[in-house]
Amino acid sequence: MNFKQIVFLVMGLILISCNDKNQPKTEIVTPESKIVKETTPTFQNKGHELIYNFVKKVGDYNTLRNKKDVVYTYTYTTPDGKSDISTEKYIFNNELSYGEYRQHQRTLPDLEGIIEQAYDGNEYWLKNNGKLVKDSLALKRVIFSRPTNFYWFAMFQKLLDPGLKYEYLGKKNLESKNYDVVKISFESQNEKPTDIYQLYINKESGLVDQFLFTVADFGVIETPFLMQMEYEKVDDILIPNKRKYKKSTWDATITESPWIDVTWTNINFNNGLKKEDFTK
Repeated sequence: MNFKQIVFLVMGLILISCNDKNQPKTEIVTPESKIVKETTPTFQNKGHELIYNFVKKVGDYNTLRNKKDVVYTYTYTTPDGKSDISTEKYIFNNELSYGEYRQHQRTLPDLEGIIEQAYDGNEYWLKNNGKLVKDSLALKRVIFSRPTNFYWFAMFQKLLDPGLKYEYLGKKNLESKNYDVVKISFESQNEKPTDIYQLYINKESGLVDQFLFTVADFGVIETPFLMQMEYEKVDDILIPNKRKYKKSTWDATITESPWIDVTWTNINFNNGLKKEDFTK
């Protein structure tokens, strides 16, 4: 290439560059370059805002849903030494739930051997040693335990669900720790009693150290249970994997009642579970 050709080439590039500057720029937006700004909700009151900040700290439901599913070992032990030990599997979308109990001294103890119970998105089912169980009383236990086990695992993420009411009850000092206390209740259907949660948010850590709760389905309303917990970080979510609870009072009194222990171990997200894994 001679000198004259080089000059023409350079001049051509300069003209193209100048023309480009005078043209409006078109920005190519790829899925990776999109920035979705999360909007802060309008809070009902201070209690609602405290719960929102807490949920963001442990990981909200979108964070949980992005994990697709979870598999873990559930151990439930009562003061008499009897235990349930199950392998729990959930898909977060549509809240599918499965449990395989190799030990079930508290749940359907009359059935010998392995029991499986599940909710597949449409119906609940129960198997004992691989055979379907159609007993209505046994299935009622499944209808209670499947959504209950799922709810306990995802409870903190679900504290921002629609239909919840929040009430800030003020500050409280317990065992030399300062707490903000928030009461959460549910909108009642047909004026039926609903569960109540009274959460104690540690002002230093921003985490819920303990909470009071009722179980309206079993008539536990006037005398609440007190739940205390410890957290484990799994991926980017704080999971309250060590729990214990006992009868208490609405002042969160530590009574002489024995503790019931609950632990979640071997927690693994995103296992590639499919809906077929929950069908009978």
